[in-house]
Amino acid sequence: MDTYYTIEEKYLQAVEEMNYGEAPKSLKLLNEILDNDPLYVRAHYQMGKLYYYDLQDYKAAGYHFKLCAELDPSFPDVYFHYIKLLVFLNMELLVNKVSVTALTVPGVYASSIYNQMALCAENNSRWVQALGYYNSALLKVTDKQRQDEIEESISRVKFKMERNKGYTYSLTE
Repeated sequence: MDTYYTIEEKYLQAVEEMNYGEAPKSLKLLNEILDNDPLYVRAHYQMGKLYYYDLQDYKAAGYHFKLCAELDPSFPDVYFHYIKLLVFLNMELLVNKVSVTALTVPGVYASSIYNQMALCAENNSRWVQALGYYNSALLKVTDKQRQDEIEESISRVKFKMERNKGYTYSLTE
């Protein structure tokens, strides 16, 4: 049995276990960390990721992401995953609220946040708003592949807008 002397060592081991697909071991270590220090922000972040991606427990994931963002609003890593979860759950008001905060935090990749905001708007048939967010994402993107994906999203939204236009019929004599 391994002995870990510091919370940081235990945290690093939990992250390593998660990276090797050992969710149960990682969960155990993260719970031990939070038992010793309930305010350890990084443990809440990893718990959120574990519950979201591995266990699909969205309520628990949301709890840990939200707590992480509240305990340390300047921790940039949490925002993308938290907003992605909120978009998945179609929690539009929270997406907008958390995104506004995220865009002010140094280290947050703004293009990804705008892209998530655009997806939320698109899912709720707010085409013009979605286009605005996709264009903002395009202005902040630094990766060619992501740029291509955003351009495809813009084309998709324009197609939806065109398909959704009402037809006007007029009778002529």
